[in-house]
Formats: sequence, C-alpha cells, structure tokens
Amino acid sequence: MPGGLFAASLPALKVSDNHRFLVTEDGKPFFWLGDTAWELFHRLTREEAALYLKRRAEQGFTVIQASVLAEIDGLNTPNAYGHKPLAGNDPAKPDEDYFKHVDWIVEKANSLGMYVAMLPTWGTYWQRNEGPFNAKNARIYSEWLGRRYKETGIVWVLGGDRKVDTETHRAILQGMVAGLRAGDGGAHLKTFHPAGGTSSSKWFHDHDADWLDFNMIQSGHSVTNTNYVMVQRDYALTPAKPCLDGEPTYEYPPNAMPEKRPAGAIQIRRNAYWALFAGAHGHTYGTHPIWQMYAPPHLPKWEVNTPWYEALDLPGANQLKHLKALILSRPFLARIPDQQLILEGQGEGLAQIQATRDGNFEKNDADYVMVYFPEARRVTIQTEKIAAKALRGWWFNPRNGEVTALGTVPNTLKATFEPPTRGKDEDWVLVLDDAGKSYPAPGTPMPSVSTQE
Repeated sequence: MPGGLFAASLPALKVSDNHRFLVTEDGKPFFWLGDTAWELFHRLTREEAALYLKRRAEQGFTVIQASVLAEIDGLNTPNAYGHKPLAGNDPAKPDEDYFKHVDWIVEKANSLGMYVAMLPTWGTYWQRNEGPFNAKNARIYSEWLGRRYKETGIVWVLGGDRKVDTETHRAILQGMVAGLRAGDGGAHLKTFHPAGGTSSSKWFHDHDADWLDFNMIQSGHSVTNTNYVMVQRDYALTPAKPCLDGEPTYEYPPNAMPEKRPAGAIQIRRNAYWALFAGAHGHTYGTHPIWQMYAPPHLPKWEVNTPWYEALDLPGANQLKHLKALILSRPFLARIPDQQLILEGQGEGLAQIQATRDGNFEKNDADYVMVYFPEARRVTIQTEKIAAKALRGWWFNPRNGEVTALGTVPNTLKATFEPPTRGKDEDWVLVLDDAGKSYPAPGTPMPSVSTQE
C-alpha cells in the first residue's frame, strides 16, 4: 500500500490444529465476536465510522462484517464523500478515492484490535444476470483487492446473502477465490456468507472447495430461531471445519419492535449461547439500524425507525461481551459440545438446554462443563463426565456477567440443578469445575489468555 498505511496490523488468523477454532498465527485462541455492519464503507463518514468502531471495540467485539460493494445500491449511490466504487460499474476498474475511504476504515478497525470480515461484493452483483461480474473480471477485481489488503487484519467473506444456483455462479466465485489467492498469497482466511436459513456447507463442504477455511451459517431472523440445530449439523460434518452463525436473529430497539419480529435481548443471548455450546468457534451479532447504517436523510432498506448511533447500546450488544469472557475463562481449544451431559430436563425448541465441556467425546475426562438454561427448569447433569472427586460450582448470569458461587461438593456422578431465579427472559449458565484445577470465577480471564483475544 502507498505510504505504508497498513505497516502495523493484527496477527494473521489461522485454523486451529484440531480444525474446530480460529487462532492467531502464534497459536493463541481467537474469539470471533462479530457485528454485521454491511453498509459501513458505503454510508458512513470517517468521523461516524470512528464513533461506531470505537464503541464496538469498547463492547468487546473482535470482528466487523462489512461489504465493499454494498447492498443498498452500492454501485450507483456514492459513498459519504461522493465516490462510487467502480468506474463505469466495471469490476476491473476500482476507483482509488472510494477505496481510500475503505482503507481508512480498515486501518481504524485494526488499530482498535478488530478484524474486518470483508465481503468483496454483496451477492446481488454476482448472483443476478444483470450484475457486473463474470468469471474473468471477478478474478481481476479480487486480485486487486487481495494485493491492496494483504497486510491488513481481515478475513475474506465471499457470498453476500445468496445461494449458489448455477455453474455460472460457481465459476464467478472460483474466479474471486483465484484472484484473492493471487493477490494476497493466501495470507487470509476465507469463508462464504450464505442466504438465510442456509450454510456455506450446503454448496462447498463436500465439493472441491479447499479454499473454504470455515463454515458460516445465516440461521435467519425468526424470533423462534433455534440455531443450535444448524450448528450441530455443520459441527458433525467431515472433514471437520470450524463453524459459526454469521447472521442470526437481529435485535430490535425495545421501543421499535414490530409485531411480526419482536426480537429482544433474550433471543440474542439464546442464539449466541446455543451456538457456542453446540460447537461454534464464535458468534455474530446484528441489528437492523446498524447493518444498514440507517439515519435520515437515508431511507431504510428494512423496517426500522431508530438511527444507527442510537442503536449502539442495545441490551444484546452490551451483553455478548459476557459470553466472550465466559468462554475465555476456561481452556478454549479443547472445548466440545456434549448433550450427553443432560440426563433429565433437556427441553426442546426455545427451551433447549445446551451443554459444552472440554475433553474427549469418548471419555469422562472433562475439567469443566457449562450448561445453558434459556429458562428456569430442573435439570439433572451427568457429572461423572468430570474426572474429579470434588466439584466447584457457579451460576453465571448472561445478562450482567455476575457469578454466584455454589461452593465445593463431592462428585456424586449426577446432580440436579435449577437456576436461582425464574423471572421472564432470565437465562443462566451453570459452570461446574474440577475443584482441583483452581480455575478463576467464570468470566475472569485465565492467566494465559489475553483480554485482546
């Protein structure tokens, strides 16, 4: 890059040796806590982008998902400075002034410790016949992007809310993959953002797609979204690849929830804890005001009447940092989903109890278990999964990160638990440790885990 703009960037990310997680190039765990900011490059000024990014960094987010060619008329409506991304809408002719603005935002995000999950284009422009992409210019454009952002902290995300329906679609995507590889030399991870209710695995996991480093799900925006089903399915695929829900149910401002989509913070927490405990390596948050960066005089693409800057501190956005802290407070890279922990009281649908632990599937060798309760119910846990004579227990509150100690008790091989409160929309996490490990309170960083991970 001219001027060495990206000389000091974040460490590269890679897939962990067990093919279940992402880690930094030196092997440290990386927790993907993403935000869907699809219109970030297109609609915001630099001052606005700085405000948005600063707040998300303060809230513990580690990844910002944004599209270079934006969904809302991203080719023909200029950015905040009057620049369009492509001269004559030709992918082989990117506009330098437009991309200087993209450069600035990427560098700003990286300087705050956040990676950019960069979509070269929203799916509209390659998946529809009237779009400007073909296999040849897709490669030219993507190779140019790859060279430009080679030294940045990014992850490449192909797709853009679309299905792969034809061989032409596949050829365009293969052209993008080839271009990115040629441009950045394979420096960055790649995934695919699919249409709602689907996963990248539908089109690529069992095909000749060695470029797909991890699977991304878009579970959809229903208020009854039980995304653990999709995560469990992708986790079980072979060969093993990391997976996450890159677009679950979006949160609505409490004073602006439409009757048909009344999704509040409880659904945001359910989707996040279910996904992580079902085997996802991370999770993505979203809300309609922010993905479209809605503010007057813009017209909203989707039902919303709250400006993006007023939606920065919605309850769900502030609460997911507690999930990140919880997961990083126990050994990260050995974590597995294990529903066999639940002997009685499993529940189903929105009442699903979800369990995770460390260790091996075939052995009762866990050092800890975590059990998510989306509502209050009596649940019997198979504590013999923990290889210890004594257990130390905790209740972790997903709403505020506070913990209540249960003390140390003998391991009786199974035990029944019920959350400490039964209020509406009150969820809980039970944490049981091998008492001999002396783990810190849930949500407190382990000595070997940096708060930047």
